[in-house]
Amino acid sequence: MSKFAKAGVAKKVMDEARKPQNQQKIKSAISNFTNKNKGGGTGAKPR
Repeated sequence: MSKFAKAGVAKKVMDEARKPQNQQKIKSAISNFTNKNKGGGTGAKPR
């Protein structure tokens, strides 16, 4: 992927992240992800 295409995608992501309705979705997703990772020993065993 060219630098220009990557820059365009990054700009689109940043623009979408600034929208208030998307900020709530992002916060919720991060919260769910961090809570899932804090779970006590119910996940798969590390190798």
